[in-house]
Amino acid sequence: MATKEYIIAPSILSADFSRLGDEVHSVLEAGADWVHFDVMDNHYVPNLTIGPMVCQSLRDCGITAPIDVHLMVEPVDELIKSFSKAGATYITFHPEASNDIDKSLSLIRDGGCKAGLVLNPDIPIDVLDGYLEKLDMILLMSVFPGFGGQKFIDSVLEKVTEIRSIINDKELETRLEIDGGIKLENIREVADAGADTFVSGSAIFGQPDYSEIIQKMRDSLEA
Repeated sequence: MATKEYIIAPSILSADFSRLGDEVHSVLEAGADWVHFDVMDNHYVPNLTIGPMVCQSLRDCGITAPIDVHLMVEPVDELIKSFSKAGATYITFHPEASNDIDKSLSLIRDGGCKAGLVLNPDIPIDVLDGYLEKLDMILLMSVFPGFGGQKFIDSVLEKVTEIRSIINDKELETRLEIDGGIKLENIREVADAGADTFVSGSAIFGQPDYSEIIQKMRDSLEA
């Protein structure tokens, strides 16, 4: 694996929404790198979560860290525009949810954001063919999207290794992110497979001390 800074991106889906601004400030002060948004529309996935106003609110309350927006919506283009205006840094979407993948990727870039594609556990990696050089991020789901707190699907590790090999062979700068069931007990194994960016929700926000769990994750990654 090419050397790349490890990124820990807590998912606010598991935060206390009654005090979200404080929660995000706290988890960043505790050592998190990014803020991860799980955006669900009760159409592409059977759950309804947050929209661009929440992203804008965090920017308005002083959050300057990168905001990593995962769109689990269909269609995607209008929300790409809205999240770009609201202050997103990365925007990723599922290729099967777009009518025109190239157009959607261009909309992200035109909005000043970094662009990526998301693969569910049952989506083959050849879906990425023709797009790899256009991606700042590849997000692999290690659970089926829709709800937090699910168990990591071990078979996804093989896909992580395959995509890492492709990224390295092509000498790309693409980040390889993984989301779903990431916790202290498996983050090192996932890193060894080739991931460099880790979304974790309940494993962080479910702990009484954010600093302690984030430091333990980082120690495990750097061991």
